[in-house]
Amino acid sequence: MLAADDLPALRDFYTHVLGWEIEAANQDIAFFKLNGILLGMFGREDLAKFNNRDPEGSGFRPFNMALMVNSQAEVESIYSELSGKGVEIVQPITEPDFGGCYFLFADPEGNIWEISNNPFISVDQSGNVLGHQPIAHL
Repeated sequence: MLAADDLPALRDFYTHVLGWEIEAANQDIAFFKLNGILLGMFGREDLAKFNNRDPEGSGFRPFNMALMVNSQAEVESIYSELSGKGVEIVQPITEPDFGGCYFLFADPEGNIWEISNNPFISVDQSGNVLGHQPIAHL
């Protein structure tokens, strides 16, 4: 679940900028189906109350979310599309020593997403992650 200071703006970003379809929603919450999981968005105050936490605070969020794709060409295509829509690019396309490539972008609430083609992660044609090869040798 993502906590949103401005739920309508965040929902608009995911539907109109990323092109995701809402699975279910009302004025207080939205769900997006993501290959076997639901990503929920909820107002910060409401989610904090639900989790019995203080809603105040900002800065670094202790997690990133990643979408795996099948090729470097897909990474480059998504990068071009999001850059063209004015999305904040946090890290341009980078090619790590172990292969593949990735870039990072932020949504309007500062949540960081990675778009990645990783040679150790298998992805089917529907975008489902099938598995991860051993990496202890890296």
